[in-house]
Amino acid sequence: MSKLPRRTYLYFTAQSINLTTAVMSVTMSAIVGSALAPTTMLSTVPYGFQFLFVMLATYPASRLMSIIGRKKSFMLGSLPLALSGCIGFLAVEKQSFLMLIISHSALGIYISFANFNRFAATDNVDQTLKPKAISLVVAGGVIAAAVGPTLTEILRDLGGFALFSLCYASFIGLAAISFLIAICLPHDFIVTKAEININKVSAQDKSLYTTPVVIAMAVAALGYGVMNVLMIQASMHMKHMHESFSDVRLAIQWHVFAMFAPSFFTGNIIQKIGMKNTICTGLIILLVCTVLNIGANNYSVLSLSLILLGLGWNLTYVGGGALLAQSLQNNPVAIQMQGRNDLVIAIFATIGAFTPSLLLGTVGWKGTNAICMVLCTILLVLICVLLNKKTRDLSAVEQGGK
Repeated sequence: MSKLPRRTYLYFTAQSINLTTAVMSVTMSAIVGSALAPTTMLSTVPYGFQFLFVMLATYPASRLMSIIGRKKSFMLGSLPLALSGCIGFLAVEKQSFLMLIISHSALGIYISFANFNRFAATDNVDQTLKPKAISLVVAGGVIAAAVGPTLTEILRDLGGFALFSLCYASFIGLAAISFLIAICLPHDFIVTKAEININKVSAQDKSLYTTPVVIAMAVAALGYGVMNVLMIQASMHMKHMHESFSDVRLAIQWHVFAMFAPSFFTGNIIQKIGMKNTICTGLIILLVCTVLNIGANNYSVLSLSLILLGLGWNLTYVGGGALLAQSLQNNPVAIQMQGRNDLVIAIFATIGAFTPSLLLGTVGWKGTNAICMVLCTILLVLICVLLNKKTRDLSAVEQGGK
């Protein structure tokens, strides 16, 4: 098989919707949160709850997919997005901070399902095409980077409605499109009850956690956590620098483009330089980002560092996902392991969503970057050491894709 199957492009479209909601959320959540929260210290709590529910719902979503299949699960997963849109609209109209938290929590449940688009795209795909399938689906973020901020800008004060209320209402339409895409997906197999019991036992097998699997989970999780905390805190830091909302939005938009545009090429990069070099390059780019943030304090440098932050995230996220997919090839508990991988990512992403304001108020912008620098350095050293000791593990994985 030399070409990606047609369903890959359906997953690309579905992921574009998923990431559009995520981009819209990060663009407006802190602003709406600060307007509705009883104190500014709580302004990022709704966004934090969004990732908390991504974390809580991720593994149950993977279990559901192994029981009823991908197609029906994605159809069910679109419903919380519609609920988020309804409650979010009412939250802004009624000025209810609690309803805003519930809206973002429902959004988190939807995202926990939709995040499996990248793995679903690799189902029954030739090993040589798995990195390309994942990178293409993640590249749906390029659409999101263009549509998300633009849609937010158009709808935020349209028609005399409360500020940003129509932005939340647009989630209802996006949910309908997501549901229709899921209907168009081909039917997949459903695991029998006996197989579920076998898989439940097998998923506990420590032998599944090989060096490549552990590295794949660690690098994707840390990359996501670092990206989240620095992205959110950067927007807050620029606000403290008295940058305009338009400038902040533009910087974030370029950051999102940098997160997803490379995905059109990441699959080829992985095939050319290998898994280890790809994920190590991603971590090095994240390190350069933190150095820039510590060494300079102006809008231009911050914008550049956000672009590097997005690029580093892409290589760690796609590289980690591709490594995991190939490590679990033909494994009957692959879906459950993918769920555990996304659970770990969600935990780090949740920490990254809840802590920006706390870290900014305690250790400050430079202190936060110093912490991220240390964490990335430690993981980079560990990867180099572990992969040098366990070269056969990774070589076996990469040979499977050639």
